[in-house]
Amino acid sequence: MFEYEGMQTAAALRSPGPDRVGRGGAARGGAGAARGNGVGTARGGGADHLGDARAALDRITSLRSRVTDMESTRVDTAGLPTASALEPLLPGGAIRVGGTYAVPESVLLAITMLQAASAAGAWCAVIGVPSFGIEAAAAAGIDLERLVLVPDPGDQWLAVTAAMADVAQIVLTRPLGRVVPGDVARLSARLRQRGGALVALGSWPGADVTLRITSSVWSGIGQGHGHLTERRATVTATGRAGAVRPTSAELLLPAADGTVRAATPVPKVGSGDTRVLRPVAVAS
Repeated sequence: MFEYEGMQTAAALRSPGPDRVGRGGAARGGAGAARGNGVGTARGGGADHLGDARAALDRITSLRSRVTDMESTRVDTAGLPTASALEPLLPGGAIRVGGTYAVPESVLLAITMLQAASAAGAWCAVIGVPSFGIEAAAAAGIDLERLVLVPDPGDQWLAVTAAMADVAQIVLTRPLGRVVPGDVARLSARLRQRGGALVALGSWPGADVTLRITSSVWSGIGQGHGHLTERRATVTATGRAGAVRPTSAELLLPAADGTVRAATPVPKVGSGDTRVLRPVAVAS
C-alpha cells in the first residue's frame, strides 16, 4: 500500500534541513532510478536509441556517398579517350582524369585532343580562343551540341575556366595572364573532383604532358603553282619535371582530307625496296 521510497526513519525526520533534504533527495533519486529501470526510462531510452540509430544511419549514408564520389573520380581511372594519333604520346594512351596538358603552338593539335572525348559524349569548353572555328571543329569531329564557347573572358579567364571545369569534362583554355601555383593546385583539385581535364593553348605550370611541334613540312606547292594540301609534322611529348621520357610521333596535321592521323613512315633510300618506279603512258 505504501511506496517504500516515501518512508523515512524517525532519525531522518529529526535531522537538520539540509541533511534531510539531501537524504530525501538521494532517496527520491534512488526512487527515480528505480522507476527509470522500469517503464518510464524504457520509453525515454527507446526514443533516445531510435534517434541515435537514425543519426548513425544518416552519417553512414553520407560517408558512403562521399566514398562513392571519391572512387568514381580516382586519378587511376581509365581516363578520357583521345585521338588514336595522339595515344602513343600520352601516358596510358588516354587523357588522365584531373590531368593538365599544354599545347603551346597549334590550335589544330589542341582540337584533336578534344575530338574523341567529344564524340564519346563528353562536354567540352573552349575559353579565350576567339579564332576557334566552328566549321573546323565540326570537321574534326567535335560535337557542337556539347560544346561551350567563351571567346573573350577578359581578365576573368581563370575564374571562367574554373567555372567551366564544373560542367565540362575537357576544358581548352588560352592563358591570358600569369598563373600562380596556388591557382593551379585549386584548379587541378576541382578537375579531379569533377572527373575532367584541362588543355592549355600555351604554357601551363606543372603540366603533366606538353605537346610541341618540333618540325613540320607542307606539301602541295609545285614549281610556282599548286596549293597546300597537307602538313607532315613531328610532335614531341615531354612530361612534368622529366617524369615522362620525351616521345615523338609523326602526324599528318592535317592530312589532305582535313583529318589528323599518324603519318606513314617514309622509306629511306637503300633501306628497303630498291626498285625504281617510272611513269608509263596509259592509252586513253
